[in-house]
Amino acid sequence: MTFAHRARTLIAVAALSLGATAMSWAQQPATPAPTGTVSLAGAGATFPAPLYKKWIAAYHDAHPAVAISYQAVGSGEGIKRFIAERVDFAGSDEYLSASNAAKVESGVATIPATAGMVVVAYNIPGVTGQIKLSRAALADIFAGQVRRWNDPRIEASNPGVHFPARDIALVARLDSSGTTAAFTRHLAAADPSWHSRGLGTGKLIAWPAKTMLAPGNEGVASRIKISEGAIGYVEYGFAKRLGLPMAALQNKTGHFIAPTEAAAQLALSARVPRTDELEHSVVDPDEAGAYPIVSYTWLFLYRHYRDPAKAEALRSFVGWGLTEGQKYGAELGYVPLSADIVALGQQILGSVGN
Repeated sequence: MTFAHRARTLIAVAALSLGATAMSWAQQPATPAPTGTVSLAGAGATFPAPLYKKWIAAYHDAHPAVAISYQAVGSGEGIKRFIAERVDFAGSDEYLSASNAAKVESGVATIPATAGMVVVAYNIPGVTGQIKLSRAALADIFAGQVRRWNDPRIEASNPGVHFPARDIALVARLDSSGTTAAFTRHLAAADPSWHSRGLGTGKLIAWPAKTMLAPGNEGVASRIKISEGAIGYVEYGFAKRLGLPMAALQNKTGHFIAPTEAAAQLALSARVPRTDELEHSVVDPDEAGAYPIVSYTWLFLYRHYRDPAKAEALRSFVGWGLTEGQKYGAELGYVPLSADIVALGQQILGSVGN
């Protein structure tokens, strides 16, 4: 069955699930409060949505005069709405491309919001401990070339683990997703043959036949939870909340690294002078103890707003998220930004509305 056919058959499921995943909360600003009520609407990535929910609730406690909504519809859809100026801000796990930024007449301010790990979660009957996946085995699994759990390419990294002789059920994102972009960038970096085998990178790719597709990180995690033999990629916090086992992945130096905050912080340890270099800095990190799939997630704001009160409210809310809001990340499975990355974000935020 082709990717397009699978997408058509699941479109009704996507519509229902994305609607269920959409999140709306209310809130206000942190510098001089604008008079009256200011409404801000955002949409985009599901990856940071639980953190944004927390931010909006906490921010509202101190600033109840701004109403903020955020719909978790995926990075690709969020970018579409942002370019069409149907929202006041957007969230994405992928940096906005120059070609898309050029379409926005009001200009774009791209600000890092937080970071997190993309994990490989699984549901293998009879296997309860953490498994290890080599770079080659991981790429071969998601290329559809390792089809059974007792394949020697998996067993080689897991001596003493008894894998069942059953088919592997791949689970991937149905919607256009920055999580998919981060995951496939890693697969291409880990396996030089990824592209030559006809496999792509980006927010939406054609996965092997029979791959189960689900909308949003929540949808992927839920599908893995209920599907015996399943394996898929998902943001760490979603896997943790559902109690899914997560693989230790082989990094660039050959070490098998479990997804932990310390390992993620090592992956983010490269220092860059500009925000547009951040995304590249975490693709296949060099540190021996670094977890290999870590992604920044971004907020897109317009440089200019017709309503000055909206610009003021957004500067206040996002500025609060870059500082006070970072403390909420770790408890939800995200990696708080370092001081130098926060400073880069604040510098860009200062250009909004000016």
